[in-house]
Amino acid sequence: MVLLALSLPFGSLVHAAGYQSISHPVDLFEFDSVAQQKQAIHLAKTLRCPMCQNQNLIESNSAVAKDIRLRVFELVKAGKSDREVKEYMVARYGEHVLYQPSFSMKNALLWGIPIVLGLFMIGFSVGHIKRSIRGIH
Repeated sequence: MVLLALSLPFGSLVHAAGYQSISHPVDLFEFDSVAQQKQAIHLAKTLRCPMCQNQNLIESNSAVAKDIRLRVFELVKAGKSDREVKEYMVARYGEHVLYQPSFSMKNALLWGIPIVLGLFMIGFSVGHIKRSIRGIH
């Protein structure tokens, strides 16, 4: 009885140490060359899962990420370049799948307006402080 009571806590440590079965299947893909394999893995790391929050295709286990990952690997195996694969993904899922979206006027406005407003506020604050100091003297 005492032996059973002492072995229970250690039994859970053995389980926590990694002696457990895999809870989800692992995707296995065969490539014609190591270069293709590296290209596919690089692309899957640089493309974002459209269903997940800030996870790339390698990190995500969602069904959508698995489908996209499979399509990326198929396109690479068919000899497509990084640019062609990214263009295909953007056409299908939008620029949200890219961690580094291409430069466009919409992106420029998205980043430019806050910068312009920040500079305006700094200029306004400096002018207000200068007027306040002149009013005191």
